[in-house]
Amino acid sequence: MNKAAFFKLSYGLYIVTTGREGKFNGQIANTVFQVTSEPATIAISINKQNYTHECLTECRRFAVSILEEATPMTMIGQFGFKCGRDIDKFAGIATRKGQTGVPIVTDHACAFIEAEVVNAFDCGTHTIFLGQVVDCDLLGATLEPMTYAYYHQIKGGKAPKTAPTYQAETPKPAAPPAAEADRYVCKVCGYVYDPEKGDTEGKIPAGTRFEDLPAGWVCPVCGAGKDQFEKEV
Repeated sequence: MNKAAFFKLSYGLYIVTTGREGKFNGQIANTVFQVTSEPATIAISINKQNYTHECLTECRRFAVSILEEATPMTMIGQFGFKCGRDIDKFAGIATRKGQTGVPIVTDHACAFIEAEVVNAFDCGTHTIFLGQVVDCDLLGATLEPMTYAYYHQIKGGKAPKTAPTYQAETPKPAAPPAAEADRYVCKVCGYVYDPEKGDTEGKIPAGTRFEDLPAGWVCPVCGAGKDQFEKEV
């Protein structure tokens, strides 16, 4: 079985928010899809280990913000590679209260959808929550929604281990010595620093070797320091 076939499925990149007053949380998700039009229902897949799963199971309502292509990697890292049990996911993020009382992320969002859970399906490591839509609207009609392929191929992002699409990477055979500068991988989130591309968001120009990065440079996704990177093999 060649699981690479799964990468041909089309996904987006979203922030799912949920909870009640005093216990709100949000996370990055890539599995959100419309199920029916009348009544309008959508489904989301959430890992049982995630704090979002705990909050959603209790409050039974959620909102989905559809992210645009220009969403900063730091924002994706805040919602995707950090835990709401440890930090306030919404610190520095623009939101508005939805009809269900759940905060809707409006920063870098093309549109939002709010729903109330009408059913849940146990899928082993994940639960699929089926929600009946109570409200939805555009937030930036001219913005291009970010696809999961764009996130991987253009932004160099990775899937956290709790994502439904996560696959452990097959170790690559050792490459022969080459003149090109080495790529380095973040041990925390999997981001790959490619010297040929540099770090646009960190204003690191293409052609900058990892060794020449400023001492204070951090991973653009999760904020890890240079000491948390290792050479790609």
